Amino acid sequence: MNMTHKILRSHLVEGDMVPGREISLRVDQTLTQDATGTMAWLQFEALGLPRVRTELSVSYVDHNTLQMGFRNPDDHRFLRTAAARFGAVYSPPGAGICHQLHLENFARPGRVLLGSDSHTPMAGGMGSLAMGAGGLSVALAMAGEPYAIPMPRVILVRLSGHLTGWAQAKDLILHLLGALSTQGGVGRVFEYGGPGVSTLSVPERATIANMGAELGATGSLFPSDEQTREFLRRMGREQDWEALTPDDDASYDDVIDVDLSALEPLVALPHMPDQVMSVARLCAERPDMRVDQVAIGSCTNSSYADLEQVAAVLRGKRIDPSTDVCVSPGSRQVLSMLAADGALTDLLGAGVRVLECACGPCIGMGSSPVSGGVSVRTFNRNFEGRSGTRDAGVYLVSPVTAARCALDGRFTDPAGWGEAPARPDFPHAVPDGRRHFLFPPADPAEASAVSIVRGPNIVPLEQFPPLEDHLDGTVVLKVGDGITTDHIMPAGAEITALRSNVPAIARHVFSRVDSDFVHRAETARNSGLAGIIVAGQNYGQGSSREHAALAPRHLGIRAVIACSFARIHRANLINFGILPLIFVNPGDYGRVKAAARVSFATADLTPGGEMVMNVEGTGGIRARNDLSAAEWRIIRAGGLLNDVRGRNAARF
Repeated sequence: MNMTHKILRSHLVEGDMVPGREISLRVDQTLTQDATGTMAWLQFEALGLPRVRTELSVSYVDHNTLQMGFRNPDDHRFLRTAAARFGAVYSPPGAGICHQLHLENFARPGRVLLGSDSHTPMAGGMGSLAMGAGGLSVALAMAGEPYAIPMPRVILVRLSGHLTGWAQAKDLILHLLGALSTQGGVGRVFEYGGPGVSTLSVPERATIANMGAELGATGSLFPSDEQTREFLRRMGREQDWEALTPDDDASYDDVIDVDLSALEPLVALPHMPDQVMSVARLCAERPDMRVDQVAIGSCTNSSYADLEQVAAVLRGKRIDPSTDVCVSPGSRQVLSMLAADGALTDLLGAGVRVLECACGPCIGMGSSPVSGGVSVRTFNRNFEGRSGTRDAGVYLVSPVTAARCALDGRFTDPAGWGEAPARPDFPHAVPDGRRHFLFPPADPAEASAVSIVRGPNIVPLEQFPPLEDHLDGTVVLKVGDGITTDHIMPAGAEITALRSNVPAIARHVFSRVDSDFVHRAETARNSGLAGIIVAGQNYGQGSSREHAALAPRHLGIRAVIACSFARIHRANLINFGILPLIFVNPGDYGRVKAAARVSFATADLTPGGEMVMNVEGTGGIRARNDLSAAEWRIIRAGGLLNDVRGRNAARF
């Protein structure tokens, strides 16, 4: 077997491991972060269990760390007290970014990790089968419920050679994105092997696994080998190491060959991470393009190795005076190591702004670029408006490429950069990162005595009714291809602070796409009509934020008809009782007009079946669903929480 099949087989609860068929998996570890976690913990609390039933659950605070007003600190207090009550580890604001922290402190080879953040697959760099999911799915996993996914195909990325010159691990995943697109990983796990894999450190592997999410992949998986063992030893937890490699005769659904030695610095152009070209070509085509901002960090590239190399490029130099440069270290451990070896002094001396150990600019939480500006970032996404500046152009690069842009104030040809910085090793003294966590009481009686504290912005969960046998609705919005969850539910300090208040955050659904959407949706709902959204390809790509499904459901959205769906968002729609329907004939997308009346009998639906929908002005549109029997049962119940409660009335 390959590594993916080994982990799946050892965690299989139900189903056949045949690509496309639904399987259910036992989950070992979960992680939540504060932007998604408050709702997830409210959902777990609603189940009535006294304690989590996982090997480990961690509640991280890394998104909403700008404490402008009471909302975010109130949510953090709720998360801290809920973690103590229910047996989870709590990571306070400032400790670091959840994925970097989990890699350093908790990720283990061979485990299944489920996280309420789409970049949870970063732990695949440690040999963990890590997947992003909606908060409700994670809440149920904490309750001991299996996690259901379609059995993925497994793709071997066979690496040869080794990284040379200014090429970095980021350039490998950008290369794959340019070759495969943001839909190239849907329904797939990318397993990395070949002789080149042993040349990559765990932080480099983690960068690649992190951005596998942009391929739409279920996960990315690296072997657990001597590189993994050495990383865990440096982290003070060598006892967590166990070997994980494919069998010699392992089979795969496809193989992609990449020569690491042939890679060069690459860049993803606005506004998608798969719009990739070489830095040399970009600077030749746009030699006069100024870089207004450089932002280095995010869960993708905030490790000690990443930032030490940036410091090496900037050492003794001064950043371009017209370029604003900021760095977000991934954890307090990373920041401490940079301070101890002098790299932090190099960054400060070059004129870099050092930000808090948090997500920050990656999610539009401060450090937005100037209007119409060019921002070069080491992040994983460059969707329009995600930076907080609607008309900014965001370019994704590796840390050393970003450092060169910081010095030059523009993109320059790597041929003129001189000798690349050495790939650093860890310092001899690696500080203990676990001292910053709050561990729950070991005694269940002591934990049950903890009072959960909630502020006025935390609104009780809404309970949705079961699906009717017939839906009469109207198309309240028609959008094109590549709609992201940032389009549906924007991020940023003002909106993200409302994650625990669905009625309030629902006022912002599609606000940057169509300012009248909420009014139309509410008008339809108040008239007794189901809200219908029509979309093109890959609807809902990007972040795992379940609010992009939960808030529309609050507004009365009952179905989305699209040409195709992104994996996590499709699951979130189902979790909240919204029907994901697919055009049988993609050409019918163009026939459906905004505001058209739609009606169809849901009682006639069968899992995986087709039906004719009565759509005003078309004479009928054929639509199909790709629901499993379990997913159809969830839709009928009005959502996953209703379904679980109904099936487990005695348990919850």
